[in-house]
Amino acid sequence: MVFRADPCGITCILMTYACVLYADYVVVRWIILATQMHNSLWGALNALLFNTVVFLLALAHYRAVTADPGIVPLPHHRIDFSDAHARPDPDDLAPPEVDWTICTRCEMYRPPRAHHCRICQRCIRKMDHHCPWINNCVGEFNQKYFIQFLFYTGVLAAYAVILVALSWYTPCPECPKDIHIKQTRILHSVILCLESALFGMFVVAIGCDQFEAIFSDETLVEQAKRQGPYRPRKPKMALLAEVCGRGHPLTWLLPCQSVPRGIEPIHHYSV
Repeated sequence: MVFRADPCGITCILMTYACVLYADYVVVRWIILATQMHNSLWGALNALLFNTVVFLLALAHYRAVTADPGIVPLPHHRIDFSDAHARPDPDDLAPPEVDWTICTRCEMYRPPRAHHCRICQRCIRKMDHHCPWINNCVGEFNQKYFIQFLFYTGVLAAYAVILVALSWYTPCPECPKDIHIKQTRILHSVILCLESALFGMFVVAIGCDQFEAIFSDETLVEQAKRQGPYRPRKPKMALLAEVCGRGHPLTWLLPCQSVPRGIEPIHHYSV
């Protein structure tokens, strides 16, 4: 389990859950129970489906927050860069594998496509970026959960807007006539729609960047550093499978453990 005591990240996590819980409250209390839906199976079904999406969103977010993104373990002995006369012969410090590089901040070797995160203070395998909304890096082992979090946030935002529109479009002779209740319902509906539109557009933009990075086989860090993908081209489904696992595509929507095939754990080594 990974968790960082970063004030910005913790604030973003609390804001995320506060917005999700508020959306759930408005939908259940002011969209379903306060309209004609509360007396129908249709209302119960929507409440169940909406809360199912909330659960999947929260689970995916939790996994993205606490999962190891691909932290490269520190070696037993670090490379000394402080004293030029104390440096050993580079030929005696051959990296454990071909194409490994040296991180001068961690003072150790790191595998290909690993980059140093200045917030996490560690090197991350296939690091895409550090996201404050999950208080964690998006890397090789948790990118699946991050994409699921974006997907369910977008679904929840669209679902909330649709329910608000249906609740006001459908006549409701049984709805309370009290002007205070009606104004409160209008206020919550407007706030929910604005929140849904804001977060919906936000996750769509980030999601497009994520899929572009996956299909181009080039992380956002590599794009920023202009370290083009010097790898053979692969089919898009194969690239998606590297992130989401080798199971059936429908299982890619489930926030469960799925380590892509071919990834071997990095063992501690000495230099």
